[in-house]
Amino acid sequence: MAHHHQRVRLFGASLLAIMATAASPAFAQDAPQADAAPQDAASDTIVVTGFRAALQSAVNVKKNATQIVESVSAEDIGKLPDASIGESIARLPGLTSQRLFGRANSIAIRGASADLSSTTLNGRPQTSTGEQRNVEFDQYPSEVVSRVDVFKSPQANLINQGLAGTVDIRTIRPLDYGKELFSVGARGVYTDLGKVNADSKDKGYRLTGTYVGQFAGDRIGVSLSAAYNDEPYQSKEFEAWGYADGPDGDKVIGGIKPFGVSTQLKRLGIQGAVQMQATDTLLLTFDGFYGDFKEKQIKRGVEFPLYWSGATLVPASIGADGDFINKGTFTGVEAVVNNHGYERKSKIFSGGFNGKYTGDDGWSASFDFGYSRTDRSELSLESNAGTGYGPGNGATDTLDFVSDGKGTHFTSHQLDYSDPNLMVLTDPLGWGAGAPLGHQEGYYNNRIIDDEIKSYQIEFGKEIESGFLSKVTAGLGYVDRTKAKTPEEYVLNLANGATSLVLPEQYRLAATDLSFLGIGPILSYDPFKLLSDGVYIKTLNPSKDVPAKAYSVTERVMSAYLMANIKSDLGSAELTGNIGVLAQNTEQKSRGFVNLAAADLVPTTRGDNYWDVLPSLNMSLRFPSDFIIRLAAAREIQRPRFEDMKVSLDYGYNTASGVITGTGGNPTLRPYRAWAADLNFEKYFGTKGYLSLQLFAKKLESYVYRETAAFDYTGLPIVLPPGVTDPDGTLTRPVNGKGGKLYGFEVAGTVPFDIVTPALDGFGLTGGVGYTKTSIKPGVGAASEDLPDYSRWVANATIFFEKWGFNARASARYRSAFVGQFVGFGGERELRRALSETIVDGQIGYDFQKGSALEGLAIFLQGQNLTDEPFVSVDTGASIQIRNYQSYGRRFMAGFNYRF
Repeated sequence: MAHHHQRVRLFGASLLAIMATAASPAFAQDAPQADAAPQDAASDTIVVTGFRAALQSAVNVKKNATQIVESVSAEDIGKLPDASIGESIARLPGLTSQRLFGRANSIAIRGASADLSSTTLNGRPQTSTGEQRNVEFDQYPSEVVSRVDVFKSPQANLINQGLAGTVDIRTIRPLDYGKELFSVGARGVYTDLGKVNADSKDKGYRLTGTYVGQFAGDRIGVSLSAAYNDEPYQSKEFEAWGYADGPDGDKVIGGIKPFGVSTQLKRLGIQGAVQMQATDTLLLTFDGFYGDFKEKQIKRGVEFPLYWSGATLVPASIGADGDFINKGTFTGVEAVVNNHGYERKSKIFSGGFNGKYTGDDGWSASFDFGYSRTDRSELSLESNAGTGYGPGNGATDTLDFVSDGKGTHFTSHQLDYSDPNLMVLTDPLGWGAGAPLGHQEGYYNNRIIDDEIKSYQIEFGKEIESGFLSKVTAGLGYVDRTKAKTPEEYVLNLANGATSLVLPEQYRLAATDLSFLGIGPILSYDPFKLLSDGVYIKTLNPSKDVPAKAYSVTERVMSAYLMANIKSDLGSAELTGNIGVLAQNTEQKSRGFVNLAAADLVPTTRGDNYWDVLPSLNMSLRFPSDFIIRLAAAREIQRPRFEDMKVSLDYGYNTASGVITGTGGNPTLRPYRAWAADLNFEKYFGTKGYLSLQLFAKKLESYVYRETAAFDYTGLPIVLPPGVTDPDGTLTRPVNGKGGKLYGFEVAGTVPFDIVTPALDGFGLTGGVGYTKTSIKPGVGAASEDLPDYSRWVANATIFFEKWGFNARASARYRSAFVGQFVGFGGERELRRALSETIVDGQIGYDFQKGSALEGLAIFLQGQNLTDEPFVSVDTGASIQIRNYQSYGRRFMAGFNYRF
């Protein structure tokens, strides 16, 4: 890991060197800058387009903002090699992402968990597709987005703020855009892993179109964008059950379940807006977004119970690190061939209305209504095959194994795992002994998520001339949100009561090759087809544990705020910013079931009501030299995950110990709460670029932990059995506890090299390095490094050239080791330590110039993950004990955009 830290330090040193080189002549020119104004005005006639224009737009947003903000604009999004806006956001200073099947799925800001940030669309709160609050960014096509702003400091009228930051996705406003646009685009996609499963695809495509128009003397504007993609993702994945204590206490692989994974993603995104300048003082805006996301995945592999089974181990060698058996032989191995299918479907609608009045007398008012809804289902379909029904009844294998930095693989084996007469559909190891029929050949698990938000906000403002304050604003907001989870779980059995079946020939597919594991081809089929054709039948899982997973959480937040804008001269500098306070009353209610050990499910409703008062301050001291010092301070909150707020409670008792034990959620859970401060030093080069040093600190007064504590079960509907007389027991659930500190720095910038010398016109660098330190311990006995999504170091850089229509750029983003959030079977969250990673992307292209017969056409070739960086997780504190090793391969895209 040391070489990764060295890489970050070298990157930071390089950026600091560029800062020193670029800043020195710039500061030297500060004094005569006013005299150079006529020359600057003339230079405004030079039109900068493409990536450089995108960077200038982002720099302009950052420079003029009253808050601490990072921004990425539309010219950037859609031209970078990005599958979604997640990749573009992950390149911003202090931000990073966790990959899901190779895509940037969730965003972490300043080393804090994605659970501690919030996402809005055009300023309105958004529903999410999972049990968390944070949005999964791969739901949003990059082509339908105009701009993304990431607010690192809050202000009073940002009523949907997060604790780590707030991501605001902006769509096109046609009157603000101010000109007519009609463009179309297409790109082909290729993944160089090929067809990991023979019935999958290695090629796909994306189609996009955008129209913006103004009518009635530019008093009515219309915009419409659509994007559709049908593209594959491939991966080869190793996953370990874990590591057992073997002979003499040496660790050894306990079991593995590797897969060849093929995913087909189909996504439609449509965004539209209508604006009407009803009068000179009244602007009306209607906007909406619709997303239809369908992801179908097939995972084929073989599950090998090794030391944690009846197999016999003959160790061959101990690793150089000691205490770890890295080579040996297992005999008597009974394996399970897996053909698993997954379907994730979600439909998102978000829209609203905004009316804004700006009077000639300094008064202003606005009203905003928003509606967001997500309907999602996530189906997991497991199907098993093996050499015989039940444990000890089939052929076994002898496997020579090697455990190394890529997991565990085999150097020899005896069985043919692709032989349909040997590998039959069955319950190979008797894992379904507790099922209704005493066996199961597969499992059907569907999670249905419904999430709905209605939001309202009204605001009044008055410009004033006090010499210090420039405007006073007051407003009210109301958000009503309900999220519900409904589980559907069935045991899959073979039809006609059979316990085993040779796979019928019409269902046999070309074998999936697991040579990366060392076992060659395996039996392959489509489990969805077997279910739809009646080879499998569904038997309802009667366990009370299934409906006990269901819950519904309703949250109603009333907000009131008062904010004063600051604008005052301090010598030659100008002081701008705002000071304000936001007060919020939260009413939360959770509905679910109490699951008793020896009684029926009991419907239960519980909740709480509480207040938060959140003062905030944003100050910017702006010097004539384009140097800005920013100071921000605020009290911040982030409400907990919905699954942590569920009322559902499972409890039972141990007749031997006489103690009642339980697990569940906490419907009275309060938010994460923190005091935060930021200090920024920023140097701008007009709107062409900037350099900055950002210092930040947060002190979390409240954090959400899982705790096992004493609990009085008196009053709950429990019938104590003989031997259990005391209603006092233990309960494991989320609770609010003491937090800790989160602090660090970011060095960032956008540097066009022509500010150093005109000979480098067209070249430039944008990026940043962030360091975060935390003392927060996310659990009893846990280390601060175990904070979910926390990376001590993050870095990103894009070096680019753009001139004469030609453009080229290379991008890299790095994050140090972190505790990643994984989805286990049943959709339950699992935490594992992920190793550091560096992702490298690139693009080259050409924009046909004005006067050309092909004017308006841009062609490009893009590459993602060019170094084939794997995603690797390990057991905490044991870097040689690989839990996951996922290889996604490289992705290449070639395409065009055409503007009429």
